[in-house]
Amino acid sequence: MWRRGRGLGGLVAYINARRAPHARAAPKPGRCACEAMARLTGSRPVAARRWGCAAAAFLLLLLTVQAAQKADLSGDATAATINHSLTLLQRLQELLQNGNGSDSVLRVRTAASDEAKVFHTHQLLLSLQSEVFESLLRNQSIITLHEPPETAALFEKFIRYLYCGGVSILLHQAIPMHQLASKYRVWGLQRGVADYMKTHLASESSQGHVVAWYHYAVRIGDSALQESCLQFLAWNLSAVLGSAEWGSVSVELLLLLLERSDLVLHSELELYTAVEGWLNRRQPEGPVAERVLRAIRYPMIAPSQLFRLQAQSAVLVRHYSAVQDLLFQAFQFHAASPLHFAKYFDVNCSMFLPRNYLAPSWGSQWVINNPARDDRSTSFQTQLGPSSHDAGKRVTWNVLFSPRWLPVSLRPVYSDSVSGAVQPVRIEDGRPRLVITPAMSSPDFAGVSFQKTVLVGVRQQGRVLVKHAYSFHQSSDEAADFLAHADLQKRTSEYLIDNSLHLHIIVKPVYHSLIKVKK
Repeated sequence: MWRRGRGLGGLVAYINARRAPHARAAPKPGRCACEAMARLTGSRPVAARRWGCAAAAFLLLLLTVQAAQKADLSGDATAATINHSLTLLQRLQELLQNGNGSDSVLRVRTAASDEAKVFHTHQLLLSLQSEVFESLLRNQSIITLHEPPETAALFEKFIRYLYCGGVSILLHQAIPMHQLASKYRVWGLQRGVADYMKTHLASESSQGHVVAWYHYAVRIGDSALQESCLQFLAWNLSAVLGSAEWGSVSVELLLLLLERSDLVLHSELELYTAVEGWLNRRQPEGPVAERVLRAIRYPMIAPSQLFRLQAQSAVLVRHYSAVQDLLFQAFQFHAASPLHFAKYFDVNCSMFLPRNYLAPSWGSQWVINNPARDDRSTSFQTQLGPSSHDAGKRVTWNVLFSPRWLPVSLRPVYSDSVSGAVQPVRIEDGRPRLVITPAMSSPDFAGVSFQKTVLVGVRQQGRVLVKHAYSFHQSSDEAADFLAHADLQKRTSEYLIDNSLHLHIIVKPVYHSLIKVKK
């Protein structure tokens, strides 16, 4: 019996031993190499083409692996690796292109065309990559496959991956390529395309692609891809609202987005305007439109703007009865002090929680040039809260940034010995730190705490987008993991734009009910 440890020579010897009792005359000079392989393996001459160059490719793969194993000679100075893997890939590609020694045929048809694309393939190579092809080719050598036009257009690339282990795709090809990989159970390609989609969410395309990728992820049940798409849409919603793909957002996706408090956009009014356009374009049924409109946070819109919407928004006029109570409550919120309002209404709900608004009254942008150089500080002002009752009240915030802050456990320790030795500290032991503290205290802070959010902008595919959002509450002045994995020492760091760190700091008041009035 042949064992793997005996190598290729052992395999050939084992095959020869198996065929010895039925040995035949050696093939005459000039006979086909495929027929010789058929004689070597003991297969019937009729099946010679089925083994053909596919078996030769398999033996060539064994040779490559064996050569790589022998090159590892336990650190011998004379050892060397002879790598001809690129040549092997070229040979495999030539097998596909020329159909040399083909033992199977794939015919790919679409419903829109009577013509079929024909691929002369090799059963062994397809079976090694796909258990579906292994099953289909078990008892037949000619297979007709029916594919929709979008996957049929990529089938040649798909087959090339099965031979060479690599493929190049574009944004609009990601979904059909993933469909092919899933249908034929090519798991490596499936994971590769999913990873491609997660890392190319920021890529710019004329029609947009993130919304379509999200809907596809929902259909196939890929929760990781769903979350990646949803997070990207939430953190870069302003860019999506003005794009062509906003109209393709499904009702379910729209409601999921409207539930979130981490949406990054200029204001709640911008969100309402975009939702109004979506409703006018999609014309959903009444109950759906009402659910969407009730997800808008009307207390975050100024009273003057609410009056204008009541008079000019056709959507709001059409569904006024469904949101009348929310509008009335919003006007009450703006008319009274938050502390007095909280005595009578529950303010511990999303309706009174601001989203991540980019308007100047909610925070400030901070661009830190050459951030690895030294500590920096800045200050800015925000409104005390969204209520018009506090329109004239401002809070000043101080911000400190340190590129190499050291935790106490890593700070230098001075010894009592004569030498007074100090533990060496490396620059890379420190980590970036951002501290946000109020520069004042006021009785107006009663009943409210402040949530700080720091957005980190990066340049991806030529666009500046939000890569990370760090949030922390009043009980903490800093985010514990702020840029924990960022290497700001390198000018090529993905977190730097032209050697500058782009931050946007947002401060959101969070109201609390302090007193309940007995009825």
